[in-house]
Amino acid sequence: MKVLVIGSGGREHTLVWKLSQSPKVEKIYAAPGNGGIASSASCVDINANDIPALKKFADDNKIDLTIVGPEDPLAQGIVDVFTEKDLPIFGPTGSAARIESSKSFAKEIMKKYDIPTAASETFENSDDAVDYIKAQGAPIVIKADGLAAGKGVIPCTTMESALEAVQKIMVDKVFGDAGNKVVVEEFLEGEEASILAFSDGSTVIPMASSQDHKRAYDNDEGPNTGGMGAYSPAPVVTDEISDDIYCKILVPTIEGMKESGIEYKGILYAGLMITENGPRVIEFNCRFGDPELQVVLPRLKTDLVEPVMACINGNLDQVHLEWDPRAAVCVVMASGGYPGKYEKGKPIEGLANAEEESDITIFHAGTAQKDDKYITSGGRVLGVTALGNDIPTAIEHAYTAVNKINFENVYYRKDIGQKALKRLG
Repeated sequence: MKVLVIGSGGREHTLVWKLSQSPKVEKIYAAPGNGGIASSASCVDINANDIPALKKFADDNKIDLTIVGPEDPLAQGIVDVFTEKDLPIFGPTGSAARIESSKSFAKEIMKKYDIPTAASETFENSDDAVDYIKAQGAPIVIKADGLAAGKGVIPCTTMESALEAVQKIMVDKVFGDAGNKVVVEEFLEGEEASILAFSDGSTVIPMASSQDHKRAYDNDEGPNTGGMGAYSPAPVVTDEISDDIYCKILVPTIEGMKESGIEYKGILYAGLMITENGPRVIEFNCRFGDPELQVVLPRLKTDLVEPVMACINGNLDQVHLEWDPRAAVCVVMASGGYPGKYEKGKPIEGLANAEEESDITIFHAGTAQKDDKYITSGGRVLGVTALGNDIPTAIEHAYTAVNKINFENVYYRKDIGQKALKRLG
């Protein structure tokens, strides 16, 4: 079969890498792809948000399966457009993708179907939001309602920072129209975890647990980013908690959406806080996580095409996922200054040496090729993923490889996986 992967980041490189291992897949295209993806797929110069051009390409080239990486085209209804043309595509419809594109919509679903989450209120007027925050006090969490590339959630430990967040989102419009509304939310205490789950609208199959590292700097300090690293499995997700997540969050969400007239097919990503009272939903996403996928897919032994096609065809109940018992750790190497301003075009050295290390896979996120060499072209540049018999071993392997790679002003966190080590004792 011929497969089209939409997107240009580390998540999409991971998808291409996994799909290339499938005996069912003959040819992979990526739109637009990146420097690393070009080594195993044909990159097509079409923007991920150019839905008419993507549809035409899929139709002209008789694409058998399209997998959408980023949230924007999903929110814009690419699945609806492809489905009307009988082009097989993996992902939720535009209405179902609202579970990520509108945090207030997600909150409504959770409240309606008793899905455990933080208490919250939604505001369209900044003065009303400010009054509510003053009444509630800090710590508190301020969220832009719409899509903000993973950066629209601002945990605030002081009243001053909370009021600044409202100003930034609703008045200064740093996230554009995503800040037309804000969700002001209870600050949850606990440890975060991510669960990605396949859904065909009826059956839900969770993937292995993982934990992302959102903050830019060590010890979870600095601004939020798209993700600075991840590991899988997450020890905080015990068997008991895993059962709670499935029974109290994943299944009720899919069933609640269906009861509301929305069939949810694709990936449901639950960003969770594991509190002393059990798991609580921080947010839902409508696509594979990035960089969570970089540690989850290397552990998936099952051919990815099987659950993906089963979600599309509505027979996910016939699929069983097999997992590598080893742990995986991903360290994101970023351009200095990210998530703020950063420079591009820096030559990347040492990739071949790093890849010689055992059980290392390097996923390209923001790279391009120039004169047969890789150069930086984004904020998050590489995701260096290692497998190991346990998390400490995987961490050691990952950082050994990271230390062999260099580019000007490279930055990466030195503490990926430390929360797991504390839990493991």
